[in-house]
This record gives sequence, structure tokens and C-alpha cells, in this order.
Amino acid sequence: MSQQGEKPAADEDDWWRKLYDDAARDTGPGSETDSLDDRFDSASDAVGAGGAGGGADHPVTVVPLPDPRLPEADPPPGKRPARHAAPRPDRAPDPPAAPQPPPEPPPAPPVPHRPPAGVDERAPWEAPVGPPRPRTFAAPPPPPVPPAVPGAPEPPARPVVGHVGDRPPTYDAEPASLPLSGPDDLDGTVPDTVLDGARYGTYTLRAASVRGDSARFRGEPRRDALLTARFGAGAGDAALVLVAVAGGTRGSDVAHLAAADACRWIGGAVARSHARLSDDIRAGRRGDLKSGLHRLTDRTYGKLRARAAELGLDPSAYSAGLGCLLLSADPDCRTRVFFGTGRGGLFRLRDGAWQDLDPVLPAPMGAVEEEGPGGDRLTMDLQITTPPSPYEESPPQEPAEPFHFRASVARTGDTLLLCGSGMAEPMRREPELAGELARRWASDAPPGLPAYLADIQLRTKGYADDRTCAAVWEA
Repeated sequence: MSQQGEKPAADEDDWWRKLYDDAARDTGPGSETDSLDDRFDSASDAVGAGGAGGGADHPVTVVPLPDPRLPEADPPPGKRPARHAAPRPDRAPDPPAAPQPPPEPPPAPPVPHRPPAGVDERAPWEAPVGPPRPRTFAAPPPPPVPPAVPGAPEPPARPVVGHVGDRPPTYDAEPASLPLSGPDDLDGTVPDTVLDGARYGTYTLRAASVRGDSARFRGEPRRDALLTARFGAGAGDAALVLVAVAGGTRGSDVAHLAAADACRWIGGAVARSHARLSDDIRAGRRGDLKSGLHRLTDRTYGKLRARAAELGLDPSAYSAGLGCLLLSADPDCRTRVFFGTGRGGLFRLRDGAWQDLDPVLPAPMGAVEEEGPGGDRLTMDLQITTPPSPYEESPPQEPAEPFHFRASVARTGDTLLLCGSGMAEPMRREPELAGELARRWASDAPPGLPAYLADIQLRTKGYADDRTCAAVWEA
């Protein structure tokens, strides 16, 4: 119905039903068939059916629009279709299309990756193809070398274990095998090397015990034992320093245990009598010292024999050679006391020459005899029966080896060397070794611990036993 209440014409009513009738297709938002083509067809039908004024039909050319989902392909030159749609008077003309860039060339096909020869780059879960090949890994880059600083001091040289003679010994100079141990003998495990040192009064002490080259190669324990101990409070006149060196019997499986027991038991005996011993040393009572230390040594060997009986061993299998030094901490006392039994050695470097001070064994290197009151007061064991010792109440038990005793007065520049049999034998039989040590120790300053350790390991062909030494430098 029109605004004037007139009945609409038949054409107008048909046009109205096409747009709003319930049977008409839904062209609103959300319709599945709502597209540009559907909307264009609807508008064309409406215009073609005539308006209220009943205008004439106009031909319409439909131009299909490109699908936005597909890339637009440029037609060949000269083949571009012309647009015949009439321009709308109320719409400005479309701006000219921007020139399209030239098409990019197609990408080159990828080159397959080929690993270097011998390198397997398959994932760990991939099955190998063909025969297995050894995997190779790239070597890590070398560490950067720090730039040299002009005028900077060079690093100090490390102590080197050398050798004397025309060629080095057969065995290597460094440890190769550890001794065999079990769950029940860990208390008897001994380290390869022991190193110690001290300085009291006018002397400097250096001591070390090193497993021999043969024992290192065969995995045997060090048979030598070393004890350095100070008795007495502080570093006053009453303080006393003990250095004990013991060497177990060769070929015994418990030699290292016997040597450790010998050092421990002689150390305990000296500790209980250190006050009296210190007084006798400072007062120069050589007779009392000799008899007292003889009894302490006998007591130690009595314990070794008792321990052998407990283990069911022969006394000779559980025994050790023993050598000791007693040094007073009093700076005014220069008396040095040596005592012990068995093989070993006591040497003194004076004026660049070595002197063998062993009171029992003959010495090829200028042995020093008894001197008068103007020189050293040396005392040696002449196998004279001595009265009972004031240090022990039990009767003496003679050791298997003769007792050694010597007391000497040190001079400035002297070097006193106490050593076990592994070092005493080459010192007596290899003049080249003794000469090299004399050259190294000729300076007034004693060597440091690392340098001293390298010195006593100076190797000589034919001597591969343990080396245990204690050296005293007199200022």
C-alpha cells in the first residue's frame, strides 16, 4: 500500500515478495550462500524488473571478480580484458593500478648435505646403514697462548730428578703401581713419599723418605720408615728434636710394619726421657748419653721380638735397622748425637768434602778418628760393659746388630747427613753421587723441601732401594 492508500501495482507487489517473502533466499550476514555474485544477481533482478517509474531495461555486463584466496596471475601482455561496466556518476573513477614488480626467479633447488668422510651424523635412534665405521670427533682448539710481556720475569724452573752415570737406571723415576691392600691391613698402608723439615737454633733440618724405583715398579710398599718429632714445650733450652730412620728386612712381607714399629717405640722411649737426655746433651755427658741410649735401643728391639712372637714369625723377619739423631733446640748447644744399630750411614760435608762418621763400618771416604780436646769430641761404642741405665729399669736385651753411638760438635757451614742403607751404599761406592750432592749443597743456604727431595732422589744405576735421609745444615 502506498502512502495515499492506493493498492500497489502488480509489478511492485512482485518485486516486494522477491525481497521480503519468507520463501526468498536469505542474503543477510551469516548466510552460507551470501557472496558478491549473489548480491549482484539480486540487484540485477531488482533493477531489471523495473522501478516505480517503470524504466526501460539496460544491458548489464557481469565481470567476474578474482578469488581473494588465490594469487592473482598477470595475463600475458596485450591480453588484458577491458572493463565494460558503466561508471557510476556519484563515484570517482578508480585510480590507476600500480605497476606490478617483475616476477622473482624460482629458487634454486637445495643442495643435499653430505657429511665429511668418516663422520656419522645419524641420530642415535637411527639404525646404521652398511658396515660400521669408526666415529671421529673434531679436535678441540688449542688453548690461547698468553702474549709475552716484555721485561716480565721467567717462571722458576721446577726441581728435576736427574741421574749420575753414563745412562739412567732401568726403572722409571716416577711411581707406577700402588701396593696391594686389603680390608684388614689399611692401618699398615704407607705413602710413597714422606717429606718434613724444621729450623731451630743454628740449624735447619730437612728429612725425606722415598720408595725405591724397584718397589715402585713392582707395587711393593716402602720398607723404610721416618720419624721427626720434637719433645718439650716451646723451642726453649729443654726442647729436644728426634730424627729416626728405620729400614725393614729385605724380602719380608711385614718389613714396613717392623720399621714403623721401631720408629714409634724408640720415639716413645725418648719422649719419656727427653728432659734428662736434653740436660746430658747440653752438659756434654757423653758417657751417660751412650749408656742411656744403648738401653733405650735394646728396649725397642725387645718389643720387636715380642711382636714377632705374637705374629708367629721368626725374630729376624720382624726386625729393622735403626739410626737416630738427637738435636737440642738450644742455640748455644752444637752437640749432635747419633745412635742406632744395623746398616745405615752418617756423613758430614765439611769444606766441600764428605767424611764418613759411622763408628763401626769402615769408610773409604776419609774416615775421621778420635780427636783431641781441640777438635771434635767423638765417642764410639768400644763394646765396653756399661752400668745400669738411669732411663730404664728393665735389663738390657742385646739387638742382633752392634750398637752405634757418636757425638760430635758442629761447625758453621757443616752439613750432617743421616741415611738408611739405600742411600748409604751408593754414597760409599759411587763417588760421582757424593760429588754431585757436595756441589749442590755447597752454598750456605739450605735447599727448600722440593729441591731437597729432588736431590736425594738423584738416581744411580744399580741402586733401586728406598732412600731415606735427614740432613742438618749448620749456620
